[in-house]
Amino acid sequence: MAKPVEKDKIFFGNSGPGVRSDCQVNMELLTKGGLEIDLNSKVSSMYGKSIREMLKDILGFFDIKNARITIQDSGALPFVLLARMEAMIKYHVGSEKEYLPEMLTENLYKSTKERFRFSRLYLPGNSPSLMLNAGVHQPGGLILDLEDSVSSEKKNEARFLVRNALRQLDFMGTERMVRINQFPLGLEDLAFIVNHNVHLILVPKCEGPDQILQLEKEISRLTEPAVKDDPIFIMPIIESALGVENAFEIAVSSKNIVAMAIGLEDYTADIGVRRTARGDESLYARTRLINACKAVGIQPIDSVFSDVGDMEGLKEAVRKSRSLGFEGMGCIHPRQIQVIHEEFQPGMNELNKAARIVEAFEKAKKDGLGVVSLGTKMIDAPVVKRAQKTINLAVSLGLLQRNGAK
Repeated sequence: MAKPVEKDKIFFGNSGPGVRSDCQVNMELLTKGGLEIDLNSKVSSMYGKSIREMLKDILGFFDIKNARITIQDSGALPFVLLARMEAMIKYHVGSEKEYLPEMLTENLYKSTKERFRFSRLYLPGNSPSLMLNAGVHQPGGLILDLEDSVSSEKKNEARFLVRNALRQLDFMGTERMVRINQFPLGLEDLAFIVNHNVHLILVPKCEGPDQILQLEKEISRLTEPAVKDDPIFIMPIIESALGVENAFEIAVSSKNIVAMAIGLEDYTADIGVRRTARGDESLYARTRLINACKAVGIQPIDSVFSDVGDMEGLKEAVRKSRSLGFEGMGCIHPRQIQVIHEEFQPGMNELNKAARIVEAFEKAKKDGLGVVSLGTKMIDAPVVKRAQKTINLAVSLGLLQRNGAK
């Protein structure tokens, strides 16, 4: 038997009870003997041959001629298996080459700055089973997370999985988002995101415009000519007292910033208080962030509601969030999406009132009147502007036809 080349024995991926749609791989480089593949898969009878061929392809791509590969497969899709293998190969030999799966044609849609972002669903960046059908829940965006949901020892292999997921996972029309790590590690994440079909990057614990400038400089350096006309949007996450105080400077630091979010778990820890359901302890931070966003014309996005079993509590939190001026909220479970959407979108009473305001304004303008009234109430320009914004939102959501409520 060929002698292995000395290297710590390490496994990439996940296996064990409850693990599905993933695999765990190990590779030992050998001094001779060719390729040995030990595949333990529950789908081996149907796909064992194609899995082995796929492994030989990626090993040949990286010029690996002598190695022992051990794989524990729990039904991993090809893009998952290839991500695990590439991470393992580069751990052993290093390489500047990338083994990229084809771009899924269903995902070749673009995003816009004005897109509504009522909800964004966090998906752990090293857990493929949670990614596969997440688009069916139709959140505003799906976040492949490289930060808090990925342990420090798994962050590098998660990058390969996130990159391949961006290229191969059907996001079903949702906005494709990635939350990178805190700087400077987050800057290293960009090589696995830029050019790989991402719409928006979330920047955690952003505390000043210099971080955004660093981010954009690295994005510009990495961007290939073929995609240079497709902007990558940015959503800074404000999670500290310093970030709150610098909210406006951050908001105006880039034309590609489309929204700014607040992270209340880290913010309350930073100021040394406990987060409560009432939220009095974070009111200053939230209103300051909202005001900065409104001044610049971007979307203010609220923090997540962490109790996934309390739907009434979530409903109340969203209503308060909207009343403050937020235009969206993060979520950590698909069951939260519907409640968030229902509470952020305008209700029928609100829509009908907005329609009456705009109708009264248009009639007064047609009649040459300088004063607009609805019943006994005078209507000024800001009220009309807000009503028109409500109607535009409702039309875009299919809740309202251009000439009135459905």
